[in-house]
Amino acid sequence: MAAQTVKMVITGPFSSGKTQFVQSISEIDVVATERKISSEAEKVKEATTVAMDFGRITVDDDLVLYLFGTPGQRRFDFMWEILAEGMLGFVVLVDSARPETFREAKSILETFRAYAPTPYVVAANKQDLDDAWDVDDLRVALRLDENVKMLPCVAADKESVKNVLLQLLYSILEEMDMDDE
Repeated sequence: MAAQTVKMVITGPFSSGKTQFVQSISEIDVVATERKISSEAEKVKEATTVAMDFGRITVDDDLVLYLFGTPGQRRFDFMWEILAEGMLGFVVLVDSARPETFREAKSILETFRAYAPTPYVVAANKQDLDDAWDVDDLRVALRLDENVKMLPCVAADKESVKNVLLQLLYSILEEMDMDDE
């Protein structure tokens, strides 16, 4: 029997850590569409995703996760709807140390919820930085309901990424069980 595949989308504002998140956990070399930046954004990072990042994780013989990282810049948002098609869940990555991006993160979250009513989690990335906002404070800033899973994350840390993806997977499986009833 073929393994069940689960498509997950990793989204969030520019420079929130989406490419790093996928690279930290993928068992294959990540297919990345990064291009050099020539703008104000260069002060933050040198390259940006223009189409997607793609990674894969084999959980066991029965389950494979496909991860699709979205571009963070609005000028590439035409890719968001394409990548959202067929997703069973998504992660919104928020840079905990850059409050100027919180409003954009909330907007991206609402956009993806409009594409498909699938489970999602919010990952407060860069929790290892001294100026990172506390997860509870970030929840308030993003105006998230208490029932939304808001998780601490360090995208460069495989265990941290694994925890975020497991929480999303649990939410997806819960929803599938409810659909079966």
